[in-house]
Amino acid sequence: MNENLFASFIAPTILGLPAAVLIILFPPLLIPTSKYLINNRLITTQQWLIKLTSKQMMTMHNTKGRTWSLMLVSLIIFIATTNLLGLLPYSFTPTTQLSMNLAMAIPLWAGAVIMGFRSKIKNALAHFLPQGTPTPLIPMLVIIETISLLIQPMALAMRLTANITAGHLLMHLIGGATLAMSTINLPSTLIIFTILILLTILEIAVALIQAYVFTLLVSLYLHDNT
Repeated sequence: MNENLFASFIAPTILGLPAAVLIILFPPLLIPTSKYLINNRLITTQQWLIKLTSKQMMTMHNTKGRTWSLMLVSLIIFIATTNLLGLLPYSFTPTTQLSMNLAMAIPLWAGAVIMGFRSKIKNALAHFLPQGTPTPLIPMLVIIETISLLIQPMALAMRLTANITAGHLLMHLIGGATLAMSTINLPSTLIIFTILILLTILEIAVALIQAYVFTLLVSLYLHDNT
């Protein structure tokens, strides 16, 4: 109980060197690949899920937008595996770091916006001024729309960071309460432990949902600019 509540969010080091890069590179190694003509059930299920997710996100896109399909599928797999591995005891979750989430959100958002300005500059500029706007409100609306465009990557990164961090903090608190109550009251310990198990199941769902939401919002930004 004396452990720092935020100790699990500190980036780990090995011999004084940051180990975050190794942790980020580890999840892709867990994705199974097949070397045979006939796939096993695990590979078949994996390919079915990837195809289902890709189809759901790419249906609304045109030909130019579908060129991002590989990047978006890789993004959702990376975030999902990273979030799930972060639920293991004594592990580090890179997606709890705002800096890493911004490093994912800003390039993807910027790429989508730049593509929109290159291919459909009139439509891109039209977003800054809704049709039928009164003349006195034009400068104010342009400023508001510009700010709303610029904060999109920040909102995207903060949403993922806040949801993953909040879940880990709650699990840490309930886990500490379970350990503390184990020597005081056994019935209360069983109740709290049951809550901890249910919360863990919820966090597994949140880890997958947040990966999907992050990728879906990037897909929507891409759709608005293609």
